[in-house]
Amino acid sequence: MAVETHVLDDDCATITGWGRTAPTLARVRRPRGPSEAAEAVRSSGARGAIARGLGRAYGDAAQNAGGTVLDMTGLDRILALDPIAGLVVCEAGIGLHRLTETLLPLGWFVPVTPATRYVTVGGAIGADVHGTNHPASGSFGRHVTALELLTADGTVRTVAPGTPLFDATTGGMGLTGVILTATLRLRPVETSLMTVDTERAPGLDETMARLAAADRRYGHSVARIDLLARGAATGRAVLTHGDHTPYDALPRRHRARRAPLALRPARLPAPPPYVPGGLLGRTAAGLLEELRYRGTPRARTGALQPLTAFLHPHDGVPHRNRTPARAWSVPRAGSVPYQFVVPYGQEEALRKVVRLIADRRCAAPGAVLQRFGAGGPGPLSFPLPGWTLALDLPAALPGLGVFLDALDEQVAEAGGRVFLARDSRVRPETLAAMYPRLGEFRALRAALDPRSAFTSDLSRRLDL
Repeated sequence: MAVETHVLDDDCATITGWGRTAPTLARVRRPRGPSEAAEAVRSSGARGAIARGLGRAYGDAAQNAGGTVLDMTGLDRILALDPIAGLVVCEAGIGLHRLTETLLPLGWFVPVTPATRYVTVGGAIGADVHGTNHPASGSFGRHVTALELLTADGTVRTVAPGTPLFDATTGGMGLTGVILTATLRLRPVETSLMTVDTERAPGLDETMARLAAADRRYGHSVARIDLLARGAATGRAVLTHGDHTPYDALPRRHRARRAPLALRPARLPAPPPYVPGGLLGRTAAGLLEELRYRGTPRARTGALQPLTAFLHPHDGVPHRNRTPARAWSVPRAGSVPYQFVVPYGQEEALRKVVRLIADRRCAAPGAVLQRFGAGGPGPLSFPLPGWTLALDLPAALPGLGVFLDALDEQVAEAGGRVFLARDSRVRPETLAAMYPRLGEFRALRAALDPRSAFTSDLSRRLDL
């Protein structure tokens, strides 16, 4: 499942992020234990090493041109499970899909998950990923009670929350060391279903108002926003809100009563390889957005959905970053993801960015808007209390770089930031304005890793 890694020989590969842009060549090592990981770091040479999981970082965070990339997916064991306390100790290369398969039948689930479960625990910590329940549950790092970290001097350190090294590692994009194991605090669930309410909002202000109200009523909320709509309809959206379904809320004759914790992930077949890319243009994308919006009831309550269908929409289609069904946003040239957050009180900045995207007529289906709660303690952790918008744009879009630079300026001026796990092009000087504790992170890295044993294309590009 380590996608977007094209192997050329035994240990040399061209590697890209999930967006399939800017491939670079690196030596790939596949450690099976801590000692092999330590040896791979020691022998990585002047270009250093970076850990990589299942390849779902969109940009260049898990690439290392001319250096070493550690494929950590061989360290994928569950080491201990306490079903009474709800704690699991696992190796960092295990994917959230494997954890779900093991934990859900026992009545436990990871408390925070992104839109795909095909990420590793190490990657989730390194990016400090968030889900649609951020106001209530925070990001992934909040639920890590301990981790083992291989640092540049070859030492394996047990790192606890509240320490500078732990904070720098959560959101640190793998630059503080190689995460080997983690202890996670789980959440109890009674079924593998979500109870879901759906509604439409005719414009951006109404979308924001309904998301704000949802914080008090639901655990999970997200708005799929139409970025092609203009005029009074600018920012219109379909909102979905959900909570884990308790067993007693299941209808009397619902089949889930017989196996309430069964995992039945829905997957569509992969499209045939002969279907050409670029199949859908802006007009077709706009039509599909119109049909999706008009085809959604104004309000629908109490629908039961499989947990994976609600929480992991990116997993419904295999190889989603290649499918012609998304060819207007992911053509052969790849896509450039863009996700930012602006603080509460800066809603006008969000309105301006949405208008700029709509006026540019950028086909960006699947764009989502949601709210963040309190941010994490990490100096590079992305979330802060505010509004976050995530979208994908075609890499071949004329003038895309200049356009995104202009959006960066709007975001930075509003006190916001971009998400490094989805970034492949932000400028170093802009990053410093977005992350005011960047100097703190650099100082810790300089003391911990003076020879830059841990290096990535992202760290070189941004001078991290």
